[in-house]
Amino acid sequence: MKVDWSTFWPRIIEATGETLYMVILTLGFGSILGISIGILLFVTRENNILESKLTFNLLNLLINIVRPIPFLIFLVAISPLTRIVMGTTIGTSAAVFPMTIAAAFGIARIVETNLISIDPGVIEAAKAMGASPLQIIFTVLIPEALGPLILGLTFVTISLIDFSAIAGTVGGGGLGHIAITYGYQRFDGSVMIVTVVILIVLVQLAQWLGNTLAKKILRR
Repeated sequence: MKVDWSTFWPRIIEATGETLYMVILTLGFGSILGISIGILLFVTRENNILESKLTFNLLNLLINIVRPIPFLIFLVAISPLTRIVMGTTIGTSAAVFPMTIAAAFGIARIVETNLISIDPGVIEAAKAMGASPLQIIFTVLIPEALGPLILGLTFVTISLIDFSAIAGTVGGGGLGHIAITYGYQRFDGSVMIVTVVILIVLVQLAQWLGNTLAKKILRR
């Protein structure tokens, strides 16, 4: 049965809002958690300001375990934990929990990679001036890595749009749910085309915004 577009557009708009809700909320929570883990991973490396082999190895192992898991499998695998934390595994709010965990570990690795590229001499100079580890983190590490980090977060944002579509196929709502329920299961190609076009537009907007912000920061 083909959809009646005269009445279906409000549902498309609502689904787009649900997708944006999942992506924005996940990016916020995931960035806070991921940046914290990434910084901790960097500063606890060998010969760094808070060297701790145990902490580094544990975080590194955890990231290496979570990151390779395809998101659909990860989403299903942690559904018991999602139910405990969120009270349900259905809906956009419930989808934010596994998306945040997956995003956080991806962001953590991006943060670590960006921080490694910082000239060690800058850190040594800050230490020589008597800066504490916290001062080095907030006045040296984060400002130096901010431009590349924004580009990394742009990549993560695009991945989150993909994650939100996957979550929609298993009850997470959003454009993924629309595409599967009204497009795939009802064999309505027009719905699939509309949802794909909207997802492409969202990706292009995210990429443009990320590139614009990164250019402004890198010019400083």
